[in-house]
Amino acid sequence: MPQPTIVFVHGAFHGPWAWDAVIRELPDLATRTVTLPSSGHDAATLGDMYSDAAAIQEAVTAIEGPVVVVAHSYGGVPATEGLAGLAQVSRLVYLASFQLDVGDSLFSAAGGKNVDWWDVHEAEGYFDALRPEEVFFADVDEAATQAAVARLGHQSWPAINQPLTRAAWHAIPSTYVVCENDVAIPLAAQEAMAQRSGRVLRLPTSHSPFLSRPADVASILRAEVASATA
Repeated sequence: MPQPTIVFVHGAFHGPWAWDAVIRELPDLATRTVTLPSSGHDAATLGDMYSDAAAIQEAVTAIEGPVVVVAHSYGGVPATEGLAGLAQVSRLVYLASFQLDVGDSLFSAAGGKNVDWWDVHEAEGYFDALRPEEVFFADVDEAATQAAVARLGHQSWPAINQPLTRAAWHAIPSTYVVCENDVAIPLAAQEAMAQRSGRVLRLPTSHSPFLSRPADVASILRAEVASATA
């Protein structure tokens, strides 16, 4: 079997730039990133969860050969939707991510109420992240944190309210990477979702190990690629 391409799906407020440090650790592997339409700096042009799912599906189907997809945080929602039925996906890796089932949305998974670090502008169709230094980047060095905060965008409000119509992990083998010191997604919530994965791994990090521990994330992904070709 040819070696899989790794496709990276970023989370809410972020962009493909979030994966740059991890990709630098994987110079010998084929990698691709997806830009999710629901995140960006122009609130008037944000897409929704289903457009995110379509973007992921389009990126994967454009690749010849097998694919391993790694999704962070909110990115797990459209990945779960968009990858259903794609036989070329060898494994789906949820990195501190939302591994939800049909009928679930991120909002319902959060208990159906606003979280205290969400700055919601419902009428305008978006929300922002308050206290990102604490919520996302608690163990990231100061320079990298400030650079990341400066690049964060708005997130579509409809996107986190839209329910899944399909769940790829029912047919595609999955791995869940629990981030033990995460503030954005509480540890108990991660561990509950991780029960849906066939393999569960752990990192002693905040919500953003792609910035605080990129070599460790890369090591996990190398192992996932190796298992997919075994």
